[in-house]
Amino acid sequence: MSSSDQPEPSNSATEQPLLAPSASYSDQYPAPISYTHSPRPIRDLPFLLLFLLLTLSTFAIGFLSLARRNPDKTLVSHFTYNPSLSSCVLSQSLPSSSLSFLSSSPLLEFLIPTLLITLLLSFPITFSLLFLLRHFAKHLIYASIPFFILTPCFLNAYWFAACVVSAGCHKAFPLTYRIVVLVFVFLLIGVILWIIVSNWHRVQLTIQIVQASAAALAENIALLLVLPLLLLLYALIYFTPVVVFLVFATWNGKVVPRGHKGFYKCEWKEDRWVQWYFALAVIMLLWSAATMIEAQVYAISGTVAQWYFTPEVSRPKRSLRSSLRNALGPSFGTVSFSGMVMGAVRLVRIVLDAAKQERELRGCITLILKCCADFLLSAFDFVNKFTINFAAITGEGYCSSAKMTYELLKRNLLSAVFVETVSTRLLAGIVFVISSLYAVLVYVILRATSSLNTEPYLIAALTWVLLMAVLCYFVHVLDNVIDAVYICYAIDRDRGDVSKDHIHQVYVQLPKNRNQGSSLV
Repeated sequence: MSSSDQPEPSNSATEQPLLAPSASYSDQYPAPISYTHSPRPIRDLPFLLLFLLLTLSTFAIGFLSLARRNPDKTLVSHFTYNPSLSSCVLSQSLPSSSLSFLSSSPLLEFLIPTLLITLLLSFPITFSLLFLLRHFAKHLIYASIPFFILTPCFLNAYWFAACVVSAGCHKAFPLTYRIVVLVFVFLLIGVILWIIVSNWHRVQLTIQIVQASAAALAENIALLLVLPLLLLLYALIYFTPVVVFLVFATWNGKVVPRGHKGFYKCEWKEDRWVQWYFALAVIMLLWSAATMIEAQVYAISGTVAQWYFTPEVSRPKRSLRSSLRNALGPSFGTVSFSGMVMGAVRLVRIVLDAAKQERELRGCITLILKCCADFLLSAFDFVNKFTINFAAITGEGYCSSAKMTYELLKRNLLSAVFVETVSTRLLAGIVFVISSLYAVLVYVILRATSSLNTEPYLIAALTWVLLMAVLCYFVHVLDNVIDAVYICYAIDRDRGDVSKDHIHQVYVQLPKNRNQGSSLV
């Protein structure tokens, strides 16, 4: 059997051994690729040590900044220059400190309960969305597609009409600018419509992919419960302390006189090491955030892979726990290496996008440099696309995972860049529609039950942002499940095996390279 042949699905596939070798496997590797159970060897140890060293340095210097903080930072305005001492001295008369309490406002009275209710409702909404995608994906997607256009059209027309009626908005926002914004938004809606029409032939395949991945996520529902807790722990244990250290690092310094034309005033001067600590702390914040994202992808891929390669008659035990133990244990060097690469790529992309707005960046040389940078960043994306997914399955290091993933997909004529990006766009559209309808419902309820004026707009917008964030996280998890299942399917093809027959029936329809269209067209 050649590497390009497609395996014939059969019910007897589940009766084969989980790690059965295949005679068609490439001679380059001594054994077929399969899920590697614990214990796993430590990988990418230098990056693990570098991450730990920089983290310890960040926290150690942060605690030192707390101990050496100068309270004069908050009293700079009360310092005056003393000519006889040639220095700044604290004024004798200081304003008495008094506690000021915020008076209860109607906005806070309705905002806090509304946000809490939205946060509580976001959980049943998320699980209901997962249920619908698993059992009624076709009905949900086809019913939501018209709202991709109708919802932004309604909101665009509504704000324009509401601004005409409102006297304050009418005066603050001239008619010409309102028309420009109205037309611009409608042009964006036209672009969305064009994207939908141009990709319509791929919707049916996308529905099957989303439904199969939703079923895989439902079989591993603990991912939606544990990963947010992991993110919360990261925010409490790492992110919040570093932000506090950054705030108090600015308290390290002293009040010094600054003179200009014989006139002196007192200003705060930070110690020289503060700016270097800021650089270190910001770099670690970016690296740790990217590493946490990659750790989540690792945990998702490891959990889904254990479910995928387990026969239908049984269920994997403690799959999420073992995946998290591997991600934060022997493979943490690989995870931090991947986080460093992805964080650097995203940072460079942000810098390049910002540089495109600068007028100075013109000319042939600048254009060539930008093209080279875009090429290199695309190459990094190309290599890193499924690297962490493969590492989660096999326990290999970052570089070997990148190489083996590329060769795995090349041997089986599969695209190294997942072609069905329509699934992400459709899911994002569904999330936008659900969040918008919920925000409109909140606005209507507040209008009917309260005497607020313009505050319902703000409250509805904040509830939209909150629900959108929760549902986008759900889409992020589902997207990673799609990628993990794709790699598992590629491993199955490489071994000539069929671990999950219903997955093969869907993923076998994917284009075998970027130039081919879908077999459903």
